Amino acid sequence: MTESSLGTAEQLRDPNYMPPIGDAVPLGIQHVLAMFASNVTPSIIIAGAAGFGFGSDQGALGFPDMTYMIQMAMLFAGVATLFQTIGMGPIGARLPIVQGTSFAFLPVMIPAVAGRGTEGMAALMTGVVIGGIFHFCIGFFIGRLRFALPPLVTGLIVLMIGLALLKTGIQYAAGGVPLVGQPEFGTAAMWIPALVVIFVALGLSFFTTGLLSVASVLIGILAGYAVAAAMGQVSFGNVGNASLFDLPMPFQWGLGFDPAIIIGMCFMAIISAIETVGDTSGITKGGAGREATDREIEGATFADGFGSALAGVFGGLPNTSFSQNVGLIAMTGVMSRHVVTIGAVFLILCGLVPKVGAVINTVPINVLGGGVIVMFGMVAASGINMLSDVVWNRRNMIILAVSLSVGFGLQLEPSALQHLPRTLQILLTSGLLPAAGLSIILNLVLPDETPEEHAEAEAEIEAHRTDAA
Repeated sequence: MTESSLGTAEQLRDPNYMPPIGDAVPLGIQHVLAMFASNVTPSIIIAGAAGFGFGSDQGALGFPDMTYMIQMAMLFAGVATLFQTIGMGPIGARLPIVQGTSFAFLPVMIPAVAGRGTEGMAALMTGVVIGGIFHFCIGFFIGRLRFALPPLVTGLIVLMIGLALLKTGIQYAAGGVPLVGQPEFGTAAMWIPALVVIFVALGLSFFTTGLLSVASVLIGILAGYAVAAAMGQVSFGNVGNASLFDLPMPFQWGLGFDPAIIIGMCFMAIISAIETVGDTSGITKGGAGREATDREIEGATFADGFGSALAGVFGGLPNTSFSQNVGLIAMTGVMSRHVVTIGAVFLILCGLVPKVGAVINTVPINVLGGGVIVMFGMVAASGINMLSDVVWNRRNMIILAVSLSVGFGLQLEPSALQHLPRTLQILLTSGLLPAAGLSIILNLVLPDETPEEHAEAEAEIEAHRTDAA
């Protein structure tokens, strides 16, 4: 597709422009492909932690399989995306923002449901709803708080999200948490399909262009899936039993109340809101060459919260804006929100067809592990990329050093807080909240450098860049 077939340069930078339908549909599907694997992965991880079966009718704790949660991930990613692109009153940025299930909440959600059965799922979904409402309320004043969220803060938070999830990726590639401590954990049979995913994804990402490069992780998972099937690790037993059409059920696991989960989800909503500020700004900069307006930032935050609360009612997980689609907009140069709307409709249709979720449910956990190793690593890399915009003077280095040391250190050694109440343990040992809180507070409290010191630091950075070139 060339610029002449899609429209003029001015049209492509306009969110309200609709490209020719023959181009708009594949562009919309491309957005879905870019986020599809990342969108369903958190639901599979939480379902596994809660005891849902991988590819079986009943899980270890008597739950139905995870097909339903995969359905909800697709359905409410599509619904939340429509809130962003079409909008509803103050809700939505009216920009091509793709919503999907958030990785950021996983460090809080996994310990919240692990080993707690139905009670854990009921409490988690209640926390998702309340956290979503809290997230929605952040939208009323997020525009006035942008001064407190420079790239130093947002980049560190995204980096911490990636670091917090790396262990999960390795565990899944080696066979999954249920196999930890068992002879099967980490065998060649587990690692071979996972490594196929990684190498195929890397090869396509670096040695191809266009759709093959954008959807490299998804194609890598398909390649690993084929290898796993040849090794006898794939079962299609449940696909035939899944219905062709089904509607979501509200409060599938009932209601529960756990202060630790509710507080954790509200705090993580702040992190997600910060991430959305960065993504919204990235879209307007990359697609339209301008800064996002306060109205767009507020509308995007409203959509984040409302979409998450609605998803929680029906057994879905919190939604947030997807950073990989921000990069896709910059790559294609197409700013049209209507293109993303087409992708959202496709996601909704998939979410209403349980057979789609049942097919995804046949993916072995080690194959999924290969994919999430790449995806989680990319989250961390995105944070590092955001930090590259920071002027690395002594002040900023100290802020990063202290925040990263405390946050990542608590994540590596959670027993250091074993004497605290369970609620505080869940909030602090993820590492995200301490790192975010410290970076924000230190950034506001520590005095900035003088103009002379700032100019000297920038000159030193520019000299390093010149030497590198």
